[in-house]
Amino acid sequence: MVDPPDNDVIWARSLRHSHNGSPALCGVSMGVHDGEILAVTGPRGSGKTTLLHCLSGQLVPQQGEVWFNSVPVHTLGPRLRERLRRDKFGWIAPEPQLVPELNAWENVALPLLLRGASRREAKRAGLEWLERLDIGVCARKRPHTLLQGQRQRIAVARALAASPSVLFADEPTATLHLSDRTHVLRTLTSAARSHGITVVLATHDAEVAALADRTVPLLDGRPVATVALPVSDAEGRAACSLSV
Repeated sequence: MVDPPDNDVIWARSLRHSHNGSPALCGVSMGVHDGEILAVTGPRGSGKTTLLHCLSGQLVPQQGEVWFNSVPVHTLGPRLRERLRRDKFGWIAPEPQLVPELNAWENVALPLLLRGASRREAKRAGLEWLERLDIGVCARKRPHTLLQGQRQRIAVARALAASPSVLFADEPTATLHLSDRTHVLRTLTSAARSHGITVVLATHDAEVAALADRTVPLLDGRPVATVALPVSDAEGRAACSLSV
């Protein structure tokens, strides 16, 4: 077993994983530097989500190693991996995964409450992040009364409110309109830099990938030098370069 580099907060080596016999990751090795915003790019079905699930401890790779600082995530049992995700990691899914019985600020505050924060402290943080994402007026509304873009902003606020060491974002703006997407991306990246949060995001959008410090393109579960991504302007296509 090889120790991970000192400057990598997340480090993976030779990750292999299949879903129902279909290869999703084929020997992926990579590192994420502390405080870095890294984009995992590639078309749909290239293995991006599987990679994020392995790096965040949601999925144990069938082969290979995943380290968070000096912790071998791939050898941890389910309870320890769950605690690691609760205490150190944040997650933003393509679709907002909110608790329907809770209102907006309660959803944002939930990770803080699970960590043992007081209700007052958690509520203050929840309201603050809702304001930063321009949805403070929705603080006492429940998810079913809100628009898709508003619900996704709440999910982003929830991930940021707990100040995770690493934030994993799987296509965080895929379901948003352009105006919502721009605001969410600006808030996500500025908050990550101001709070020293390491971000690993998966995207097939060149505009989103351009906000990252570095990109790791995947194709058919393998790292490649470049991969063509769609863009929203007249150029039509763009290529993101690999720099690992």
